[in-house]
Amino acid sequence: MVVASAPDGTWVELAALVGRPVRKLEEALPWLMAHAAHAIVRAAQWTGPRYHESEFEFLPPVVQPAAFRDFDAFEGHVRACAARQGLPLPLAWYQAPAFRFANRLALIGHGAPVWAPAGTRELDFGLALGVVIGRVGRDIPVAQAWSHVAGFTIVNDLCARDLERTERAVGLGPSKACDFAAAVGPWLVLREELKDCIHDQRLTLAMTAGINGRVCAQGQVASLHFSIPQLVAQASRDATLFPGDLLSTGTVGGGCLMELRPAGVAGGWLQPGDAVELAIERIGVLRTRIEGRPVAA
Repeated sequence: MVVASAPDGTWVELAALVGRPVRKLEEALPWLMAHAAHAIVRAAQWTGPRYHESEFEFLPPVVQPAAFRDFDAFEGHVRACAARQGLPLPLAWYQAPAFRFANRLALIGHGAPVWAPAGTRELDFGLALGVVIGRVGRDIPVAQAWSHVAGFTIVNDLCARDLERTERAVGLGPSKACDFAAAVGPWLVLREELKDCIHDQRLTLAMTAGINGRVCAQGQVASLHFSIPQLVAQASRDATLFPGDLLSTGTVGGGCLMELRPAGVAGGWLQPGDAVELAIERIGVLRTRIEGRPVAA
């Protein structure tokens, strides 16, 4: 069931607001972009069935997007990763925003459990902003990019750092280091609802990461080296973007254990029993539970 939030904290079936069946959120995104204010009013005035969060489990806002592009758009994080390998940040990084195609079929939702890939000892989180495309577009100019953004969510760019080192050493990856899972959620917040936080190309929202109730990292979306419109424009260059396509900004500077461990801030890699909470101002809190790897039957 696809639902939309009402001002009183309850949830309303999205099909009731749209006026037609909605099997997946992607189907309703163009309508929501065109009628966001109307949908908000209808949700507030809805007199039919309402639901509470305790009545359902969260899936990712876009369950299996047509494409999931994972950028590395925060200079602070990329520079820290290069420094860990004893390398300078390549000048080529500044020429255009770079991304990899991530596993669109391995997305998990808010509150879902995850476990480390086989053989890894260095499971890490990554605090990132998710950008969801709402309108079809190809070769989108930067000046028109915001009009193709439906809204925002939170992405936990989970990564097995020891596997990542091996893959990068041979000039590939990250692949198996990251394709086991990426947490996305808890929901989609429409761009219209955050328009007061958008100034030209910049979106200004505070970002926070915590483990087991203890805050260990803070950041700011506005610290992106490449703006969100630049990411959209780059993703659409000679390629078509579709409603529901997911872009991740990549990890904010200081927003992962790999960057925090040298200073002893976080106390080690993620372990079974840990609870990761990633928060972005006015979007929400994405919770991910770390569990032990299931024993094969």
